[in-house]
Amino acid sequence: MDVKAAILARRSVRKYEKREIPAEVLEQLLEVARRAPSSSNKQKFHIVVVMDEELKSRLVPVCGDQKFVGDCSAFLAGVTDAGADYHAIDITIALDHLSLRAVELGLGTCWIGDFEPQRLKEILGVPVDKEIQICMTLGYPKAVPEARTRKKLADLFHRDRWGVHWGAK
Repeated sequence: MDVKAAILARRSVRKYEKREIPAEVLEQLLEVARRAPSSSNKQKFHIVVVMDEELKSRLVPVCGDQKFVGDCSAFLAGVTDAGADYHAIDITIALDHLSLRAVELGLGTCWIGDFEPQRLKEILGVPVDKEIQICMTLGYPKAVPEARTRKKLADLFHRDRWGVHWGAK
C-alpha cells in the first residue's frame, strides 16, 4: 500500500476486535512514530502505550465515556513537556505517522481529544511537569466506517492571499 492509499483508507475506528497486537507489529508502529520529524529534531515527546485491560477500562470515564477506549488493543497517550513550544505539534505528527502505518498493517485508530488531562495523568503516572496533549486508540477494526464527505479544495485553500480561493484565476 502506498502513502496515498493509506491516507484515503484511514478512518476513525470506534469498534475493535478483542485482539492483541503482536509485539513485532507494535514495534513497527512505534518505529515510524520515532522517525517522525520534530522541531530541531529534539523528539521531546513520549507515548504511553496502555494495553492492560483493567487500566484501559479505567480510562473510559476519563475519556468522555467513550466505550471503545476500553475495547481497543492499545490506548496511546501523547505526552510532552509542559508549556513547550512545538511539542504538541511534534507528538501529533508522530501519531499521524503511526496511524497511517497502522492502516497499512490492517489496524485502525481513532484520535481522542475528549479526555480529562489531570485524571488521565494520575491514572497513567505521568509526572507533574509533563502534559498529555492528545490520545489515540489502536486495534484491529471490527467495523470500518464509510468515508465521510470532505469540503472542496476551494473551501479550504487560498492561492497567494486570503480570499483568493483555490482554483480561482
